[in-house]
Amino acid sequence: MKIAIFGAGSIGAYVGGSLTTSGADVVLIGRARMQAQIERHGLVLTDLHDGRRVLDAAQISYTQDPAALKEADLILVTVKSADTAQAAAAIQQHAQATALVISLQNGVGNAEVLSQALPHHTVLAGMVPFNVVALPEGRLHRGTEGDIGVQASPALAQWQSAFEAAGIPLQAFDNFEQVQWGKLLLNLNNPVNALSGLQLKAELSQRAYRQCLALLISETLTVLQRAGIAPAKVARIGPKLLPWLLRLPDFLFVRVAAAMLRIDEEARSSMWDDLQMGRRTEVDYLNGAVVKLAHSIGLDAPANERIISLIRQAEAGTKTAYAGEALLSAITPSPRSAR
Repeated sequence: MKIAIFGAGSIGAYVGGSLTTSGADVVLIGRARMQAQIERHGLVLTDLHDGRRVLDAAQISYTQDPAALKEADLILVTVKSADTAQAAAAIQQHAQATALVISLQNGVGNAEVLSQALPHHTVLAGMVPFNVVALPEGRLHRGTEGDIGVQASPALAQWQSAFEAAGIPLQAFDNFEQVQWGKLLLNLNNPVNALSGLQLKAELSQRAYRQCLALLISETLTVLQRAGIAPAKVARIGPKLLPWLLRLPDFLFVRVAAAMLRIDEEARSSMWDDLQMGRRTEVDYLNGAVVKLAHSIGLDAPANERIISLIRQAEAGTKTAYAGEALLSAITPSPRSAR
């Protein structure tokens, strides 16, 4: 049984590399930059628990050619959300109809895009809760905890053991829309972290940055409530308590929320990495999903709109690092901005 990782950047290569180390038959499909890096250094997979697994280049099957999908029994889609439709077209062209397709992408709606384009495939929604940062000499470092979440389906049964053996077990959920929105609430920190210029732990240790995240989450919870969506608890703290917790003074936060700061010192958000590499970010599929949902029910989401604008400026090469208070001021809406 062959597994294809379609979109093997940092997350995809970490998942695919982990499966490879446990003996699974894996092909990574991605871009030239990652292929060249693997050919030079292989892959070194490390994590916050001091785990270390090493693969040399000869042990890794990596190609830029989507025709490799034709041999896959399981396809894990890890492309950026903006590339989902293009990925679906490649799967439709090359993959066998019996292949199970799982979207392991940020945001909401990617699985629906895949499903609409692939009516003959079983397509499941999924999400990767942990952070992976690319470091020099082929090292991919997992800096946070969590199990891969997947929409519940009998089709998962034959794959559970492979992921368990790889140290990245699958956790199945029945109502996956709630899980996706629960994960998206946490991902609202991606632009905050990217604009802070700091590692995740350093950023979350400062109240002003946490207040930015609390503002974005509070606004999103209001939108979700009006839309009749109850986000799932995907972290140790439930969604409704998160804004209160994040706004605590630093001396209380480190006591009450110590688990939230159990983050590797090296961890950063994928959006920070995108800005450093000069790539377009996924902000439209995170904060943008909040704004889109808000508009669909006659609301505005001004804080999320403002941070999207700041990320756009950063993508264009203007200011990319904000002090906490400056960022909070920049995204806080005026009283008249709410509809």
